[in-house]
Amino acid sequence: MFNETKTHEITVDTVILTIKNDELKVLLVKRDNEPFKGKWAIPGGYVRMSEDLDAAAMRILKEKTNVDNIYLEQLYTFGDPLRHPVSRVITCAYFALIRAEDVNVVNADNVAWHKVDDLPALAFDHKEIIQYSLKRTRERLEMCPVAYQLLNEKFTLTEMQKAYELIMGKKLDKRNFRKKVIQTEGLRELEEFSKSTSKRPARLYTFDNIRLNSKRAHFIKKEKKC
Repeated sequence: MFNETKTHEITVDTVILTIKNDELKVLLVKRDNEPFKGKWAIPGGYVRMSEDLDAAAMRILKEKTNVDNIYLEQLYTFGDPLRHPVSRVITCAYFALIRAEDVNVVNADNVAWHKVDDLPALAFDHKEIIQYSLKRTRERLEMCPVAYQLLNEKFTLTEMQKAYELIMGKKLDKRNFRKKVIQTEGLRELEEFSKSTSKRPARLYTFDNIRLNSKRAHFIKKEKKC
């Protein structure tokens, strides 16, 4: 069944998550070639001979979304011999959390956001990869407030709780959430309030000095404008 003399090929795939219209969504690309022509897939591509996995993931993410100032973490290596119907392809998957307004897709006709709880039929094993990325993201929330990557630089605790709820897929008790999150290292209360039409605008917060507890995690800080 397998040609044992043929070597394998290496790809990288990136699960890109965002909050858009109060929904957790993933960015998918419609394939224009076989296999799975016309099916939606995670943005990905082959690793060049001259680059390592991290560089390939960053390059492909930049090509697909025109974004590079993000939280990006190596997720898992998927190597089922049957994951690709015609070749022996091993993929190293990454996942990224980004703000929807930071995304400028290269080809809007073939790239679209899809709700993670209402995905179309996907190519390869990409549904499994997305599900695994959600599991990992939920685990990361217990160690580091990675959800801040989905928020504006200045945000309310209500907005932060909403991001957590969308990632976790469940409602959180407001009082318990605020009691726990207010103790988060790096969270800073600002002397500013949201521009709300309500009688009591909400206080704004920001994050300073975020620490990512993973040797495989990358955070590229945006350059400050002069």
